Amino acid sequence: MTQNQVAEALGIAKRTQANYEAGSSDATASYLSKVAVQFEFDVPYILTGRRSTLALDSLNEIEDRIVQQYRSIPADDQRAIRRFIQAMADDAGKGVS
Repeated sequence: MTQNQVAEALGIAKRTQANYEAGSSDATASYLSKVAVQFEFDVPYILTGRRSTLALDSLNEIEDRIVQQYRSIPADDQRAIRRFIQAMADDAGKGVS
């Protein structure tokens, strides 16, 4: 996309878009929010290099936090959690409470 197209899609001035791209202005939170919604970008990844699991409307904050915690624990513990969740899902499928 051209700068004009991006600026138009985001409802901002072309000059503002050019300044953000050139690094002569820091992008505002409002701008980043528009970019995330309009183009489905992972803003935390752009800013920090760390992927967010919170995709647009797919996970709520609690679910995202659980995924981040899961990723921070050792592989053996991750396997144990997966077995536990599978057992719970199997029980739920059978109507066991």
